[in-house]
Amino acid sequence: MTKQKKKFFISTAIDYVNSSPHVGHALEKIQADVVARYYRFLGEDVFFLTGTDENSLKNVRAAEKEGVSVKKLVDRNSKKFYELKKILNLSLDDFIRTTEERHIKGAQKLWLACQKDIYKKKYKGLYCVGCEAFLKENELVDGLCPEHKTKPELIEEENYFFKLSKYQKELKKIIENDEVRIIPQARKNEILSFIKQGLEDICISRAAERAHNWGIDVPGDPSQKIWVWFDALSNYITALGYTENAEKFQEFWQENEQKLHIIGKGVLRFHAIYWPAFLLSANLTLPKTIFVHGYITSAGQKMSKSLGNVVDPFELVEKYGTDTVRYFLLREIPPTEDGDFTYEKFEGRYNSDLASGLGNLVARVLTMAEKQIFNFQFSIFNKFSNPNFQTFINKSKKKWQTSLDNFKFNEALAVIWQLIGFCDQYIEKERPWESKNQKSKIKNQKVIYNLLVALANIAQMLQPFLPETSEKIFKQLGIEKMKDVRYKMEDLKFKIKKQKPLFPRLSGDCPRAEI
Repeated sequence: MTKQKKKFFISTAIDYVNSSPHVGHALEKIQADVVARYYRFLGEDVFFLTGTDENSLKNVRAAEKEGVSVKKLVDRNSKKFYELKKILNLSLDDFIRTTEERHIKGAQKLWLACQKDIYKKKYKGLYCVGCEAFLKENELVDGLCPEHKTKPELIEEENYFFKLSKYQKELKKIIENDEVRIIPQARKNEILSFIKQGLEDICISRAAERAHNWGIDVPGDPSQKIWVWFDALSNYITALGYTENAEKFQEFWQENEQKLHIIGKGVLRFHAIYWPAFLLSANLTLPKTIFVHGYITSAGQKMSKSLGNVVDPFELVEKYGTDTVRYFLLREIPPTEDGDFTYEKFEGRYNSDLASGLGNLVARVLTMAEKQIFNFQFSIFNKFSNPNFQTFINKSKKKWQTSLDNFKFNEALAVIWQLIGFCDQYIEKERPWESKNQKSKIKNQKVIYNLLVALANIAQMLQPFLPETSEKIFKQLGIEKMKDVRYKMEDLKFKIKKQKPLFPRLSGDCPRAEI
């Protein structure tokens, strides 16, 4: 009887489409892709979801400013976000747009499921279009939204409200006990502090007139549009077939313990407080983990179109390649903190880590293998001639797995590069290109075989991070991918197919994009 695979659901936040994607959007997608590929590597049944948030006031105003219809703007920009799949090599299972019928019906179904906690009242408050949320006076800094540095608008209208205050005690308990685990701890503390200040009921609709009639109708009241966050958060279940109570929805959401949201720190409150409250109200299961990353900054400032300091991921990939971009963002940007992007740092990482590090090791080992190993009898070398090699690889894999289990992408990559360094030292110590007699030739063959096995392990550990590079190394080694962490040494049958350098060194006059 075949053992049933464990389910693993992973999502990113869905992106506003009022403008084109920047490299900050790429970071979140790449982080999620690494996790998705890692869990597939472990043999689990993964569902990886991302998409676009198309029903916001931001989009309406962006379209007005541009002089085009809202539909034309969201269709065009949503396509650009979908194209990140190809340029970043994302292993998506689904991409949902909140203007799709499956989502509209699902968002309205969730509204009706929360009906007992929804009421209508007149309200006056400060609304930040950037956050798509009402803010309190004490949340402002010098009268401005702390996130977007803009003055919120004073809005007065009759809207629908959700009884968030009703769930204060339950949400506090859920977060404290890690029923919904928030990573890192500082973000968990931030949410608990917010809850302890007291939760107030939240507005979950806007007048259709103010929304320029764009968005999803409140069921039974077309004069109101569903608040964009109530609508957007439901994408995590509408994409799984919540509307029709599909088997996929049951398997990956309702009956699944492994549900992960990867989001930026600016939208934490919506995911860690509002979303669980809606799910509790609708009697649906909660996400298990919320992983919160920081921002990519430019000269210390958050990247944004309004500041004019964004880096275009399409240009970056075109100039440097997909895996180079993936590597820099995963290695240089701390997973849960802000990290600064400069082209100097980018090219420095490329030359030192990729060209001189990984690329150089692969080229050296394959060159020696071509010269030294002819009619290689693999059965002779089914164990490491140097036991330290196996020990180091085993320890490296254990550290690599622990780092990935805890979303420490930079540490997992550092482990791989430590193994690369270990191999370089081994080469310098053993000098396998020197052969004085038959005995030394056999010894050199064993040394090179150790290095080939090490390369196979490096390629295996690179799979979630640099999938194209991993595939190229496997191809040059002439072996099949090692699909999981278990394999037999004697199964490795190398057939060297040396090709072009993986990462040619960048010259000083290499063309670069400008911010």
